[in-house]
Amino acid sequence: MDYSHVIGQQHIKSHLQTSMAHGRIPHAQLFVGDAGSGVLATALAYATQLLCLHHEKGSEAFRKCEEKALKLHHPDLHFVYPINKTDKVKKHWLSTHYMEEWRDFLQERPYGTLFEWLQRLGIENKQGIINSEEAADMMKRLSLKSYEGGLKVMIVWMADKMNTQSANKTLKLIEEPPEKTVLILITENEAQILPTIYSRCQKINFPLLAEADIQRALQERLEIEPSLAKKIAHRSQGNYHIALTLLDETGEDAQFEAWFIAWVRSAFKAKGNKKAINELLNWSSQLAGQGRETQKKFLSYCLELFRQALLENYSVKELVYFEPVEADFALSKFAPFVHQNNIYEISKALEEAAYHVSRNGNGKIIFSDLSIQLTRLIHRKA
Repeated sequence: MDYSHVIGQQHIKSHLQTSMAHGRIPHAQLFVGDAGSGVLATALAYATQLLCLHHEKGSEAFRKCEEKALKLHHPDLHFVYPINKTDKVKKHWLSTHYMEEWRDFLQERPYGTLFEWLQRLGIENKQGIINSEEAADMMKRLSLKSYEGGLKVMIVWMADKMNTQSANKTLKLIEEPPEKTVLILITENEAQILPTIYSRCQKINFPLLAEADIQRALQERLEIEPSLAKKIAHRSQGNYHIALTLLDETGEDAQFEAWFIAWVRSAFKAKGNKKAINELLNWSSQLAGQGRETQKKFLSYCLELFRQALLENYSVKELVYFEPVEADFALSKFAPFVHQNNIYEISKALEEAAYHVSRNGNGKIIFSDLSIQLTRLIHRKA
């Protein structure tokens, strides 16, 4: 992977390239950021440049080196990542046992998460770890001479998953680095990194991506139409992984919209209306019958739609992207009922409902309680 595949992060890319051009290459670096910010993609692009640094740019040797690095087959490129016991390897497991799966994962999902990686291995219900045997293997691999005469690069993905024994062995590797070695540790949770390792690494923080960068990537890479790309980029919270997840879920939006409209209309009518109360209870039963993941996604959809209504109400038009599927529902008519005096409590009720759903609470009770709260809050005066 090269820098053209990395979304945004121009400042970091420029910093890495400038430091390398001036010969300032720290032997131990810590990249901190969410998977969706491009931290792994950047590490791969950086590693490609480091591995081919000793070749003259544009030469045949450089071209061959870059080709091997881009295909993740360069002999001086090493990886460590969280794993666990699988049907393939039941004891003494090491990252090297899963290189074929890892290469496929990186080619397909360079912005993927730890859960997706463990899911690829069929062990998503287990905890991925980097154990002491892995750390010993790291030292063994890096103690060997460079195959191609240049630098050796090791990328440790999700370094916070190192156990205590593994972290201590890695610390020794950082304190006494083998010749021509660059170690890149990647983490989403820097607080879990051993303090003595943390203090010995040069740290780079990866910020969230700009909406414009995510929108551009969706349009250019996936050929998503501009209006949908803008909508997804706005909801992605600066995280390209979330953007891809939302893109997979766009087919559910029509159903979520129908449930939302039925819900708020019944809530409007419910004050002193027994029939509408029964409608809300029936609605709650319908939602309770859905899978837990669908329930959580729907609650997230509702939370975002209430926020869109608030923005519409306060005339922040440039941030409003919602376009209803149902012809007789207009956000502009609904928006006046969402304001400063009820948005906080509505949001809190939705977030609490999502929490109870994730904790395997009774769906019918959760959605019935949520509906009753909405009937009270939606009638509150601005």
